[in-house]
Amino acid sequence: MGTVTLGVSIAVPEPYGSLLQERRASFGDPAAHGIPTHVTLLPPTEAVAADLPAIEAHLASIATGGRPFPMRLSGTGTFRPLSPVVFVQVVEGASACSWLQKRVRDASGPLVRELQFPYHPHVTVAHDISEAAMDRAYEELGDYEASWTCESFALYEQGRDSVWRKINEFPFGAGGTAPAVPAQSGSSVDTPSLHP
Repeated sequence: MGTVTLGVSIAVPEPYGSLLQERRASFGDPAAHGIPTHVTLLPPTEAVAADLPAIEAHLASIATGGRPFPMRLSGTGTFRPLSPVVFVQVVEGASACSWLQKRVRDASGPLVRELQFPYHPHVTVAHDISEAAMDRAYEELGDYEASWTCESFALYEQGRDSVWRKINEFPFGAGGTAPAVPAQSGSSVDTPSLHP
């Protein structure tokens, strides 16, 4: 079956997701339309495709033990000069994101990995583009605000075309349901490219 590149994230819902995706594209970020707007819980990680059932069971177990929580974005930040990233800040819900990402990468589960940088929940709006364009993103979204109730997170696979597509969504709580993560700007994130 080979390997797959997986990621786990919280989708930024509509109308915010598409708006930030379009803004990211407007700053000249070529990855904008291949990456649904999100808060990362597990960065791109190589996994054996045959392990997908165990990975999904692990994520389902985490979601069952969780509960919906408020998320709020406000203003911008940057990881420069350490990393060429401008982001919208997560000002509410950050501790819940930290709790989740630790459990996703827990040593007892199938997604164990070290992080390149300390975990800092955020929504990327510009990555590895010109300094002038990153300055523009930082300034133009400086007063950006959005809030919603986070009810789930999802597992994504990166295709050979570099587009991230949702494999499965994990609503919080036992037997709970959450709305599907919407496709953004024509990307087919609701069409799984791989089934366990």
